[in-house]
Amino acid sequence: MTSFAPDSIVLNRKLPLWYQVSQSLRASILGRSPHDPLRLPTEEQLAGHYGVSVLTMRQALKELEDEGLITRHRRRGTFIEPDARRGAPVRLLGSVDAIVAQQSGMTTELLEHGPAPVPSELAEHFPDLAETAAYHRLRNDEKTGEPTNHARNYVRPELAGRIDPQDLVRWPMTKVLRDVVGADISRITDTVEARLADPETARLLRVPLLSPILHYTGVTYDSAGKALDVAVIHYRGDRFSFTVTLDAT
Repeated sequence: MTSFAPDSIVLNRKLPLWYQVSQSLRASILGRSPHDPLRLPTEEQLAGHYGVSVLTMRQALKELEDEGLITRHRRRGTFIEPDARRGAPVRLLGSVDAIVAQQSGMTTELLEHGPAPVPSELAEHFPDLAETAAYHRLRNDEKTGEPTNHARNYVRPELAGRIDPQDLVRWPMTKVLRDVVGADISRITDTVEARLADPETARLLRVPLLSPILHYTGVTYDSAGKALDVAVIHYRGDRFSFTVTLDAT
């Protein structure tokens, strides 16, 4: 039987290895195509693929099993759960792969894209630009079809010229910038705050006007400290929670 082939990962030794591996594998699982096999490689094969110990790999798989993304059967192996619900709480620990994982696992509709003035509230991130490339997407729960969030990304024009809009239907912006465009991503800062749904958000997310939502702003920087992309995402307050874990090392 053919096994599912997960993406590779560059490990950050400052973060728990099991966490990085679980988030990378989670992103691969949620971003798989319908025709990909459901069977995962063995623990030993996965450990070799990620360059970690079997014990670390086992801990990563336990995380995904607890989330309901995989099932493990004695003597039969480990399998992706095809009907797993993909709207799990977002967990942030600081790695780029964690950000990719949190953005994966939903059906995405590209509403519009094209040049746009830098919004005044984001001007501090693009002091050298008057205009960026803007992408507006609506994400829906794959199982229920319910809208869960809508996102606007503001990307530097020199990077946007290398983005195929159809890639944004399949993958999160962070993955497209890193793996397709080859952008030099050094860090991402996240800000989450409570807001009330404005008319556009209420319409897109099918929630009452002025109902509570989660307002997320994520700024992606290169190694020189220049902002490459600013994501502004509005999440339905009844569909998402954010848990932040701080690494003490």
